[in-house]
Amino acid sequence: MFTKILIANRGEIAVRIMRACKELGIKTVAVYSSADQNAQHVRFADQAILLGDATPKESYLNADKLVAAALQTKADAIHPGYGFLSENASFALAVESADLTFIGPSADSIRAMGDKAESKIAMKKAGLPTIPGFEGTGRESSAELMRMAKEIGYPFLVKAAAGGGGKGMRVVNNESEFNEAIESARSEALNSFGDERLLIEKYLPNAHHIEFQIFGDKNGNLVHLFERECSVQRRHQKMIEETPSPILTPKLREEMGQAAVDAAKAVNYYNAGTIEFIVDPLRSTFYFLEMNTRLQVEHPITELVTGFDLVQWQIRIAAGEDFPFKQMDFHQRGHAIECRIYAEDPANGFLPSTGKLLQFIEPAGPGIRVDSGFATGSEVTHFYDPLLAKLIVHAENRAAAIQRMQTALREFIVHGVVTNIDFMQTVLAHPDFAQGKVTTSWVEENFKEWNAVEPSVECLIAAALAEIVLADSKPRSAVSNETDPFNPWKLANNFRVSDK
Repeated sequence: MFTKILIANRGEIAVRIMRACKELGIKTVAVYSSADQNAQHVRFADQAILLGDATPKESYLNADKLVAAALQTKADAIHPGYGFLSENASFALAVESADLTFIGPSADSIRAMGDKAESKIAMKKAGLPTIPGFEGTGRESSAELMRMAKEIGYPFLVKAAAGGGGKGMRVVNNESEFNEAIESARSEALNSFGDERLLIEKYLPNAHHIEFQIFGDKNGNLVHLFERECSVQRRHQKMIEETPSPILTPKLREEMGQAAVDAAKAVNYYNAGTIEFIVDPLRSTFYFLEMNTRLQVEHPITELVTGFDLVQWQIRIAAGEDFPFKQMDFHQRGHAIECRIYAEDPANGFLPSTGKLLQFIEPAGPGIRVDSGFATGSEVTHFYDPLLAKLIVHAENRAAAIQRMQTALREFIVHGVVTNIDFMQTVLAHPDFAQGKVTTSWVEENFKEWNAVEPSVECLIAAALAEIVLADSKPRSAVSNETDPFNPWKLANNFRVSDK
């Protein structure tokens, strides 16, 4: 087993990986940019190395600096998390070339499946159904892309060839939208992944987005850990995920699970990965969409229904252990839902919200899990993805899980930035969600004019008190948390906000 691992990421996923390392008795190294010097993941690690300026290319996208930091701290391995360089084959190769272990698949598998264009070509050869489109080289001119688009017809989807997580993706409904979509997709792809290549494919607006988690070792032992329904999206960015999917029949689940395993075996895949499908529930048909050659943001819901710690097993497989489980060993137990809590304003086009977190109180209780990289006093900047936390619940069935999530959202207190918590409540309360009818275009179609409920006087008073408490820098080390007279939330004297 490794003695020390460098986590080449930030935020909640860095903290999540560090927790797994600590349980395995492994030391951790955090990396950070100048904007993240006081971030939660920096404080949680055993060591921390400053990479450089706040811009991703000077910090979390700088492969040379990451490898140098691992060598400097005498780490044995690097875990890339998700995003940034997690699906960059050159980075995986650079890690291995430095006699370090890359905790993930091989560089060859990343190159074959991490590239969206090449993966579609490989899956066609493997016999999987794929969405109509043009892969090309990804470097075609705008004129060439327009010619291809006219052949497949509008609407079509332009997407980053080397990307994931909804970044570098645009729906083009007509020719007037073409140039702006291509330009903005290229720019976002380059900034997010260091690669501006694009591909296009037919857009299926009334479909479901369902992915299958796969996992295996270097000896060919490979299984799927069932599906995740990811259809609640805005701008191709997932917002709510759940498992099991409310639309899959046992027969379709079995067919898609086998297709996911076949896809992974076609490129000799090992470690954690995800095969994503577009599903037409009316016809019970599915199409291969892409493969993410890394850990997914939404992996916790799979962990809750299977009891399988994906991150720990990522590390164990990378360290050389054999995968001892067979497909028959895995079963879905209960229902799990994840809500991504973002610092963004749904009433204003989901624009990111920045500032200092004056209060950040996470819900707790049976069946509630929060993966977070922030705390009260943390600064939310404009440099990175505005994900604050992942709120995950588990219950005996879907209806109970929805109720538990609604309760947990009510108890999640965030002051200092605008969040999407109220919007999540609106989605969960909608009859379409209760009936499992949400498609990938549902959010845009149903919430164009959504506005948050105005905060009550009580909430405004609470926020003001929180700001006063945070701004007060008087030393109070001798005062316990339970009796801190400066913090009304921790008083034991029946303090309450009154309307009288």
